[in-house]
Amino acid sequence: MASGGGTKAVVAALSANLSIAVMKFLAFALTASSSMLAEAIHSVADSGNQVLLLVGGKRSRKRADREHPFGYGRERYMYAFIVSIVLFTVGGLFALFEAWEKFHDPHGIEGPWWWVPLAILVGAVIAEGLSFRTAIRESNHHRGDESWVSFIRNAKQPELPVILLEDFGALIGLVFALFGVSLTLVTGNGLWDAAGTAMIGLLLVAIAAVLAVETSSLLLGESATRADVAKIEAAIESDGTRVIHLRTMHLGPEELLVGAKISVARGASGSQIAQSIDDAEVRIRSAVPTARMIYLEPDIHREEAQDAPGPQ
Repeated sequence: MASGGGTKAVVAALSANLSIAVMKFLAFALTASSSMLAEAIHSVADSGNQVLLLVGGKRSRKRADREHPFGYGRERYMYAFIVSIVLFTVGGLFALFEAWEKFHDPHGIEGPWWWVPLAILVGAVIAEGLSFRTAIRESNHHRGDESWVSFIRNAKQPELPVILLEDFGALIGLVFALFGVSLTLVTGNGLWDAAGTAMIGLLLVAIAAVLAVETSSLLLGESATRADVAKIEAAIESDGTRVIHLRTMHLGPEELLVGAKISVARGASGSQIAQSIDDAEVRIRSAVPTARMIYLEPDIHREEAQDAPGPQ
């Protein structure tokens, strides 16, 4: 994976979720708590998601070939989109189904192992908190001055926003599970357990929807950030060349496609135009290193060209 920070956050989350899933299944086996089963499936889904992110990162490093001349950078976006589907179907819908079943057949948590769910949930909160802290720390290296909402919406690296939302959802889901289990133990009414399970399901469906929207936008092909577009424009125009129109698109988190029509002097020779284009490409790559593929089309600037759509 191109981003070491993203890999570190994914591995930390995977390690936490695998151990937590085993403990949650144990608690469900001892108590038959639907909240614990929903949380166990949630952890299994999250673990599978993190494996998918690691696979996507590995596949994205494949070299470009004849069938995919622009490379495989979008594999990371595709696998992140699959993660949102898995979270929705395996995590969210299963929890809602389990809540529906528990509402129809509520039963309390009985037996000598009533304390096990509480102990495991507290331990899971600690483990998920450590994983969430790692995701926050690694995200801060890329976030800059952006708000968290803006970072999740604008990040071109899909792994960190996915792990942030998964870990955040896991912590909130554990709180819901604690709510359901604790009130069930206090009242003996299994409806509280069903309510906690339903809240977990709705939370996972909401997070999956957000991830699906953001990752599908990346799959469609997002432009460079406004800051990078401004740098590209400034790099082209630094020698007096004018940008007639400019288009950018991320082929992957660290791979940017740049296409632009630029003005050339009337009467310029072919060698002069070629040298001007070569110089502009060097300046663009220096200003924005992720600009891997650059296509510049020379043209005589005309006033009507100003009506063309602005830079993207």
